[in-house]
Amino acid sequence: MNAEIPTMIGKRLILSVITLLIVSFAVFFATNMLPGDTAAILLGQAATPEAVEGLRHAMHLDEPAVLRFLRWLGGVFTGDLGTSYANNMSIATLIGSRFVNTMELAGITTLVAVPLALTLGITAAVMRGSVYDRIVTVLTIGVISVPEFVVASTAVLIFAVYLKWLPAISFVNEVHSLSDLLRMYAMPVVTLTFVVSAQIIRMTRAAVIETLSTPYVEMALLKGASRSRIVLRHALPNSLGPIVNALALSLSYLIGGVIIIETIFNYPGIAKLMVDAVATRDLPLIQTCALIFCLGYLILITIADIIAILSNPRLR
Repeated sequence: MNAEIPTMIGKRLILSVITLLIVSFAVFFATNMLPGDTAAILLGQAATPEAVEGLRHAMHLDEPAVLRFLRWLGGVFTGDLGTSYANNMSIATLIGSRFVNTMELAGITTLVAVPLALTLGITAAVMRGSVYDRIVTVLTIGVISVPEFVVASTAVLIFAVYLKWLPAISFVNEVHSLSDLLRMYAMPVVTLTFVVSAQIIRMTRAAVIETLSTPYVEMALLKGASRSRIVLRHALPNSLGPIVNALALSLSYLIGGVIIIETIFNYPGIAKLMVDAVATRDLPLIQTCALIFCLGYLILITIADIIAILSNPRLR
């Protein structure tokens, strides 16, 4: 292995840590710039100025923002996420079940979207210029052009309102069998699959086409190698970097970008919890949810970069 590889991986990990610190700083001060007084919102319009001031002092809102940021950051690194203002509960406890629900939705969507997208992208690249390739390309561009809330709303209108095949709301706690699981997750998963798979298909197709046009692949073809061997042994391994990056970018959406989906289907995930926290000005909860989204994104992108480094034949 090239001696540069550990150095490059180390630099990428350090960059991720620095990025996370910058993001945590931005998240904290952005949430503190939200309009309105948190203490006044929590106490309601009938609260006296003395009560509002007392609550502000109890929640340390009267302290300088830098001091509150350092206290919050120290708590995050020590595992103390703080207490929710609106629910008066530990944020770690509040997020626990929601995090599991979001990971379940992301996992099921990944199992459906990734194999489907890779298959369509690779086969479209192999049959470049054919009717099949054109159909896949047109459908992919069409899916990208349609916002996810339109797909979700259309799915609810057709399958829940008119056909009455599926529930419009995902009651996760009522899943007791495989049929219940399919019914509860069908529409959220299908909607997310539309959104996630389109970019993976486009990037996979482009990466495989670029690799298939390289001299060593043409030489393998002239030597009589079969089409499947060329794709599996030559094209895919050398297209791994762009494909993994596309997978990481698309899958990171499942962690932090499902706000619209969870809101429409009333799915009890982290994104829905964050929306509710914004409505009540629950600053610690908002900050923690946003940090989880950013951390998930950074982890996926860092893993993709490391795989791209390791799969680079020139570095190996």
